[in-house]
Amino acid sequence: MSNRNVSVAFAIAILCIAILIGAWAWLSPRIHAQSEHARLTELADVLPPFLYDNDPLTDRIMISDPLLATDRPLPVLRARMHGRPIALVLHAVAPNGYGGPIVLRIGIRYDGSLIAVRVLEPHETPGIGDSIERTSSHWIERFRGRSLRSPEEDKWKLRMDGGDFDQLAGATVTPRAVVAAVANALRFYGENRTRLFLPSNRS
Repeated sequence: MSNRNVSVAFAIAILCIAILIGAWAWLSPRIHAQSEHARLTELADVLPPFLYDNDPLTDRIMISDPLLATDRPLPVLRARMHGRPIALVLHAVAPNGYGGPIVLRIGIRYDGSLIAVRVLEPHETPGIGDSIERTSSHWIERFRGRSLRSPEEDKWKLRMDGGDFDQLAGATVTPRAVVAAVANALRFYGENRTRLFLPSNRS
């Protein structure tokens, strides 16, 4: 190949690389915006967008605590309106599900009442413990609006254990574990509310 041909091929290669870099620079913000929108949409069940005007995906801290049943730091996303704390999303683990640990996403209003609870990582046997998932039943919706005052803290158990929460037909281990995990998450929130809403560089 002649020197001229080599120079042409090199120039074409450089042009292609420049086009790729330019395309990425142009598309990257759009990709990021679409990814962020998808993540906020995924959060909407436990953190409705009308509640906040900040970005909870960046207004976040990492927390680990025995009440959340995890040694691995899990994210806490904070929602604010005009700078005022409104709600947050905790992640907690129900360690004693029938099929193993269950990771929960829990939305909590500033006053300590629940927005909603969702199952993130179930390990439940179909037909036995999987009814905690919203796709299988409405059981998980019964946490909406509850707090440690409604019902009283000693009633955060299944009815068969003297509490205020229904068990599932054919399954008691998993719902018992989830109720206990949500109650512990509310206890953790109540004990740490002020600290949880501090700016990230002070947490």
